[in-house]
Amino acid sequence: MIQAPKTLKYRQQLEAQILNSIHTTLQIEAQTLAALQQSIGADHVEAVNTLFACEGKIVVTGIGKSAIIGQKMVATFNSTGSKAVFMHAADAVHGDLGQIDKHDVVICLSKSGETAELKVLLPILKAMGNTTIAMVSNASSFLANQCDLCLLLPVEKEADPNNLAPTASTIVQLAMGDALAMALLHLKGFSSKDFALLHPGGNLGKILYTTVADLAYKNAQPFVSPEAVIKDVILTISSGRLGATAVTDDNRQLLGIITDGDLRRMLMNQNFNEEIRAQQIMSPAPKTISSEALAVEALEQMRAQSISQLLVEDNGKYAGIIHMHDLIREGFV
Repeated sequence: MIQAPKTLKYRQQLEAQILNSIHTTLQIEAQTLAALQQSIGADHVEAVNTLFACEGKIVVTGIGKSAIIGQKMVATFNSTGSKAVFMHAADAVHGDLGQIDKHDVVICLSKSGETAELKVLLPILKAMGNTTIAMVSNASSFLANQCDLCLLLPVEKEADPNNLAPTASTIVQLAMGDALAMALLHLKGFSSKDFALLHPGGNLGKILYTTVADLAYKNAQPFVSPEAVIKDVILTISSGRLGATAVTDDNRQLLGIITDGDLRRMLMNQNFNEEIRAQQIMSPAPKTISSEALAVEALEQMRAQSISQLLVEDNGKYAGIIHMHDLIREGFV
């Protein structure tokens, strides 16, 4: 059967319905997060302190959508310096309990707080001596009352019109997991260097690990003495292909920099003659960066100062040039 083409009015009505659904979902979830923020108090402080003092690992458990959120929580804990594992509540009583040590703290995720698998699991955890933390949306639930600590996640309604599909409830679980991980990060003094150790791969690893020296060593190290004549300056800049040359003394101490722009300005001022010396046109006190600095720091400095290269120093001596093109080539820009 050939369907009649959809009218413009029909398409406009459909578009309006789609936009309304999206706005409604985001509004409900934003309101739920706002309610969560207002609920933060002493229980959350105690939970963070309990996790911080944990002598074992953090174990997160749940089923269904809560299990998926739990796995993300574990990934965030691990990547920010808090050792964690996920244990599916349904598998726990079929052998997975073997991964739990008595010093572990167990976080139980459940919107209702009445999840059957968790109700079976909790007495076993108590018998093993584990501290348990409930993350539920029902203050009168089994988990809320039986766990050692309870973090109440207020959810008035799901974004689903039928109030069934986990949407707002999983958003607050995810947000609270992130909040706990960030609080622990601050307590542990977890630094960007610590983060780099756990994220060596991909673009993130490149940003956190690549130093100025890693990029600058591939380049020429053009330099001239302050007495070099203009012809030698031009040849040095051209051969280095970096748009600049350093001016150094005999001990490679930096005295200045001469760029393509300096040469152009000299010509525009009609001051050119073959006897001009490097020291007459150089810019003193050039912008520099340590060879040990991160390459991303060089990028930030270049952007802030609207320049395309930095002279590199190693133990106070000239060690080359890092150019914006190096950063572009390596994917920093």
